[in-house]
Amino acid sequence: MYQQILVPVDGSATSMQGLEQAIDLARLVNGKLRLIHVVDELSAALAMDAYSGYAGDWVGLLRENGTKLLSECRQKVEAAGITVDTVLRDNLDGSVTELVTKEAASWPAELIVLGTHGRRGAKRLFLGSSAEQILRMAPVPVLLVRATEPATEGEAEAEGKPVRVTLPSAALSIE
Repeated sequence: MYQQILVPVDGSATSMQGLEQAIDLARLVNGKLRLIHVVDELSAALAMDAYSGYAGDWVGLLRENGTKLLSECRQKVEAAGITVDTVLRDNLDGSVTELVTKEAASWPAELIVLGTHGRRGAKRLFLGSSAEQILRMAPVPVLLVRATEPATEGEAEAEGKPVRVTLPSAALSIE
């Protein structure tokens, strides 16, 4: 039961919550994880905007950040004693949904675990929902891990915690 679990990660707090749940589940069933990170058009557009004065290779920078993210996540999974491998996809010809569902089918995964913001209404309409699209197109069951309510900036500062802003695909991280 769920021996091969695919976990899309993008560096966001919600994807890290999904990873935590996948680690717990893999530990219970003695399963194996495959972490996937997709460098997509949205990430490239965000990077171009964030680095508007940067004349370098944006996609190369995103690949580098994606590789770093996968390495950090891999270390976390290995520290939990779980077998893990990683995949970086940067095919800008396909959507995140297409690449994740193709990976699930070709590996083959028995479950996909991913974090979701749980947006509703106008926020979901304007921002879209990769999680919802993956849920609809996935060839295997999907476990959606809903984000916990984030602390407000004032609460985080009052607790002495740094405020972190992370964009999708780890394109830019500001602390």
